[in-house]
Amino acid sequence: MTTMDATAGRQSEGSALGGLFQRIKAWDGLGLLAVFIALYVVLSFASPVFMTTSNQLAILQNAAFFGIVAMAMTLVIVSGEIDISVGSMAALSSSLLGVFVAKHGLPMVLAVVLVLLIAGTIGAFAGAVRAYFGVPTFIATLALYLALRGLAQLLTNNFPLPIDSSKFFYWGDGRVLGIPVPALYFVAVFVVIGVVAKKTVFGRSIYAVGGNAKSANLSGINVRRVKIQVMVIVAMAAALTGLLQSALLSSGNSTIGNGLEFDAIAATIIGGAALSGGKGTVVGTIIGVLFIAALLNGMVLLNVNPYAQQVVRGGVVLVAVLVNVWRTRDNALT
Repeated sequence: MTTMDATAGRQSEGSALGGLFQRIKAWDGLGLLAVFIALYVVLSFASPVFMTTSNQLAILQNAAFFGIVAMAMTLVIVSGEIDISVGSMAALSSSLLGVFVAKHGLPMVLAVVLVLLIAGTIGAFAGAVRAYFGVPTFIATLALYLALRGLAQLLTNNFPLPIDSSKFFYWGDGRVLGIPVPALYFVAVFVVIGVVAKKTVFGRSIYAVGGNAKSANLSGINVRRVKIQVMVIVAMAAALTGLLQSALLSSGNSTIGNGLEFDAIAATIIGGAALSGGKGTVVGTIIGVLFIAALLNGMVLLNVNPYAQQVVRGGVVLVAVLVNVWRTRDNALT
């Protein structure tokens, strides 16, 4: 090898390393990752139980129940919308499953398919109200937040409907090589939505619509269709969460999903998604999900007052929003 070739090789290697460092520096989730690691260090010293294998698996299982919705919520928020009805959707889906299986004796597979189709239809309705009538999704899903929970309570008379199926229970509390089954669903949803967001035309369209809907429309993107589709996705994700929680409880239950919308939206915001749309990643969201799950778990282990836990959760979200706004404004100025 000549001296010139060696020099060129070193320059190429240096350029590659420099590019890697630049990408790491530019990654919005780097600060969150550092905070997440610090949280784990603090909790591992504060509680001897925190880092045990059983507790870490419990964190994964609990994270899955709102993390699945958070993955889909990332697409919604990136598109410039929001859905606050996901908790009620989960409750309705659980209640519908109980009605179909416990009351009418439908086969489990058919009942699950029907529940997912109904959820998707309701999500499409919310998206259409936004796309064709200009009603903000916050208002549309606020109405659904109330209506869907009320419908779930009406269907069940606010009593659990027992579902006697050991195979179904396995969905919510089973293990595969020691890993909770809901966590595997969470990983599967993460992979699918990650691929959709980064590797498909639809995913790029979501970012374009959230960044500038008028420009996206002028470039040939069907903005209305994109908004409807993301609302369908998050509705079906909420339904899936409702089904998994039904499996854990072995019943159709209208009381599940309380606070689900808060945890899902909080994880997305903490993960770096911009409320104004056009920005957000599923990698950031998954760190946000695990951060919230670990924080909640740690506070329980440390016997923190439940009311104080709510204060801490609210404070974390407020800080995340302020950081989000600061970063957005700083990027706009530069």
